[in-house]
Amino acid sequence: MRTPTATVAASQNDPEADPKKATGGSGVRTRSQHQRRKRIVQAAAALASRGGVEAMQMRTVAERAGVALGTLYRYFPSKMDLVVAVVGEEIDLLENSIERRPPNADTSAGRAVDVLMRATRGLMREPELADALIRSLIMAEVETPFGDRMTGLLLRVSAGGLTLEQATDEQLALAGSLSSVWVHELLEMLRGRRTYDEIQRRIEIAATRLVGDL
Repeated sequence: MRTPTATVAASQNDPEADPKKATGGSGVRTRSQHQRRKRIVQAAAALASRGGVEAMQMRTVAERAGVALGTLYRYFPSKMDLVVAVVGEEIDLLENSIERRPPNADTSAGRAVDVLMRATRGLMREPELADALIRSLIMAEVETPFGDRMTGLLLRVSAGGLTLEQATDEQLALAGSLSSVWVHELLEMLRGRRTYDEIQRRIEIAATRLVGDL
């Protein structure tokens, strides 16, 4: 993820920390809240990319994002909620990439491999962040949409726009299994046990077996 350095401002200038300072119509407040949330997520991602989840201390994130600590907790009640938001932004970037440049492989498996290897390249540009996110998701104590979103993305590219709602239980299981294989292989790469080429070959084998007939 390319995360620009968040602007740091004094927390007393944060209008959401003091409702009396929140002026303007609801539309203005909504845009301001969206921008504030985005700034918080960017700050968290920037810290994680340098020091893992341990570096994502809530007070440090708040200071880097220029919001009051209480404001941060209103958006993200726990560090894990913040991690899930960072993961969500990563998936947004992947989905935008797929929309701009859809996989053009002739087979379902080939299109799935394209998506997963793009995701691998994107995450491995910042391995500290990738490691933090994947490990945190494995130990997640909050509900995360990561699995469903990756499964849904694989179904769409592999089966001609098939959605989670339209898929059969078998199709959901197969696409979900491929997503799980990818997460495991990515972890092995982060641990130094796989090369990029080895991951691609193993993903190709798994995709052929799991989604080749979708």
